[in-house]
Amino acid sequence: MNALTEPNIDPADLRPAEPLRIPPEIHGISTASIHPGALEVLHRLDEAGFQACLVGGCVRDLLLGREPKDFDVATDALPEQVRRLFRSARIIGRRFRLVHVRHGRDIIEVATFRAPHHVAEDEAQALVEENGRILRDNVYGTLETDVWRRDFTINALYYDIRDHSILDFTGGMTDLAEGRLRLLGDPATRYREDPVRMLRAVRFATKLGFRLDPDAEAAIHELHPLITEVSPARLFEEVLKLMHGGCALQTFEALRHYGLFGHLFPAAEAHLNGPDGEAFGSLINAALANTDRRIAAGQPVTPAFLVAVLLWGPVRARAAELEAHEGMPPIPALQEAAQAVLHAQQRSISIPRRFTLPAREIWALQLRLPRTSGKRPLRLLSHPRFRAGYDFLCLRAQSAEPELAELCQWWTDFQQQAGLPAASAPEARTEGGERSRRRRRPRRRKPRSGQ
Repeated sequence: MNALTEPNIDPADLRPAEPLRIPPEIHGISTASIHPGALEVLHRLDEAGFQACLVGGCVRDLLLGREPKDFDVATDALPEQVRRLFRSARIIGRRFRLVHVRHGRDIIEVATFRAPHHVAEDEAQALVEENGRILRDNVYGTLETDVWRRDFTINALYYDIRDHSILDFTGGMTDLAEGRLRLLGDPATRYREDPVRMLRAVRFATKLGFRLDPDAEAAIHELHPLITEVSPARLFEEVLKLMHGGCALQTFEALRHYGLFGHLFPAAEAHLNGPDGEAFGSLINAALANTDRRIAAGQPVTPAFLVAVLLWGPVRARAAELEAHEGMPPIPALQEAAQAVLHAQQRSISIPRRFTLPAREIWALQLRLPRTSGKRPLRLLSHPRFRAGYDFLCLRAQSAEPELAELCQWWTDFQQQAGLPAASAPEARTEGGERSRRRRRPRRRKPRSGQ
């Protein structure tokens, strides 16, 4: 490992003498559209004598007329200086030291301007593997050097609080107007620094409807195996952003096109390429399209349902093998198959237990729902994951298993007869039927008599 690597971009070669400065009457961003907490952070840093700008996705989205999900601030103030200015601030991270400033229930992320790694004094500031992967990045600089540490040109636009202008060093405004997603610097080098940038490229291209620059696209086709070197925990967070961003179906298709999906869900990719791949693909497509519709309607979704869908094919196939070759009964076979598939999946993406357990219950219900005689249906209605299992069953019927349509209709009618209409209170449920829970205040125990 080497902390003093050469920079992948030479600012002296790429930086214009002066940035393009776009005044507010041209860019059209109103302070009313900026989060009040972000404005407070910007103004307080400015009043303390520091340079402060909005940067990244929030500026990009405001220029596109979209509502930003997060507001990020970049400044020349060091993390310790930022923390001293805000009582609600705390420093987080080791790889990238950031400051989180809490404003009510929201968090404004504040980062100090970065500089190229070659100016680092020691490994405490910057640490880079021989293959180019950045392990530590706390080399501080100026706004002019920070620009070239950004990933995409459309994310390297700065909103200067002093005069409310947009600063463009990289041609990001042109790329934004032309719908082009272009990396800053050599794409292969930038992907090696952080392979997650390949996932970000796919996410931004599908979310914004932009075309990926040919060089950036070619590098993904070549370097997609690098994604296996990213920590499974970090990949889980990235998968949630990919699949819960409102364009899950397009994202899934793009991930497969670039060879990335197979590194995220190896068993699912193998099953998609097998004899039952077409039916499994239909289920995934239907589920992701449904997820996109729910997000567009402002309805909640849960990763557990996504896990259940993406791994159903491999789990079902493994269970069938155990039944056929080892003579296991269906329910134990399914349980063992679920355990094996989820265990293998954790090597690629670390899925928290709070999502794998509901997924296993959804799968188990697929064997219990066909049993409609006696009192079993009434007992199933009280199952905490009944609605999820029912939704999953009907999704299978609608996509690739039409023979299940009659069973789906039976359960729909049964719920109505029991006073639980199939479409009850969708706003009170997440995808798959989990009810949102309110924390109950603990009851105060009355003292026993005589005490």
